[in-house]
Amino acid sequence: MAEKVLMKGNEALAEGAIRAGCRFFAGYPITPQNEVPEYMSWRQEEVGGAFVQAESEVAAINMIYGAASTGTRAMTSSSSPGVSLKQEGISYMAGADLPCLIVNVMRGGPGLGNIAGAQGDYIQATRGGGNGDYRLIVLAPNSVEELGNFPKTAFELAEKYRMPAMILADGILGQMMEGMSYNFDPIDPKTLPAKPWALGINDGSRGKNMISSYGLAEGELEKMILKRAERYALIERDEVRYEERFTEDADVIIVAYGISSRAGMAAVNALRSEGVKAGLFRPITLWPFPSKRLAELANGCKAMLCAEMSLGQMITDVKLATAGKIPVHLYAKPGAFFPVAEEIAVAVKSILSGKKDFLFNLADLAEKADNTCHKPENKICKEGTLL
Repeated sequence: MAEKVLMKGNEALAEGAIRAGCRFFAGYPITPQNEVPEYMSWRQEEVGGAFVQAESEVAAINMIYGAASTGTRAMTSSSSPGVSLKQEGISYMAGADLPCLIVNVMRGGPGLGNIAGAQGDYIQATRGGGNGDYRLIVLAPNSVEELGNFPKTAFELAEKYRMPAMILADGILGQMMEGMSYNFDPIDPKTLPAKPWALGINDGSRGKNMISSYGLAEGELEKMILKRAERYALIERDEVRYEERFTEDADVIIVAYGISSRAGMAAVNALRSEGVKAGLFRPITLWPFPSKRLAELANGCKAMLCAEMSLGQMITDVKLATAGKIPVHLYAKPGAFFPVAEEIAVAVKSILSGKKDFLFNLADLAEKADNTCHKPENKICKEGTLL
């Protein structure tokens, strides 16, 4: 069994990428992901890789484009507004069918927002924040251990389907420390399968390779997009990942990803101890989204509750998956506030009792925020009510 060590999330992520064979990193400082480029700045030198602190996020993503074109396992990381600046380059890489790893350690937004952890970039990540028809494979860890082990999975999926992959974490996961172990041995990039499409020195054994994201001839771009869509369909069929706990007999299933799923699981444990049948469903791939399994679960429960550190973005996919079979409620913690297990438990009880309170009414959130849920001295005094 691999040794368990205490590591900070961002550093576990960076080391995981190195172990997965990443040999080029380009990035630009922004909180709360700064430990990633700092770690890469000395670790890449140790393994014979290259680190570049670019002059901007725009420069960084275009450096990744160049490195990925040669078949090198290349990675960049940033936090929310920084990833927004990278969107043009991400779209170009998707259009050029280039595998790479992009990491977003999310912070509060919109705009500059704040530097605390949030989950407000779900739609940007899963819908493609740049122009055109494209997707990213999006993995959402909920622990330091997953944060450290997911780079290997992300690189493998990116190369298998020739497309960018993203790890969507948040500032809490990036900054927290936990015991972790790597579930794979370090990979020597020289042992990886050859990439016949890549640029590089041509010894005459292959034809000319060209990396490009455009098709100017009539009908060419449509063919490229439709061919890419065929790969996306295979990913949706074969690469869906999720975790579920206590869903077999659950009356209410809490749907949450990333750090929010840990608060959701704590709520489930508390509710189960009181005899309330609650369960947890955690999407691990945000794209492809586990719609089929959620649709199946909707046949056996009374309602679902999405717990999100945003105004509600994943809830759209949950509603699409369940297709109106059951009510889908929202527990929202926008503005980089952490979900509270006790509040989630109150929300579940409120659903089962037919009550409605501010937990489901976004119009009331701002009015009540100053004198209710964000003050640590406030306690839940009765079902469905916070004082």
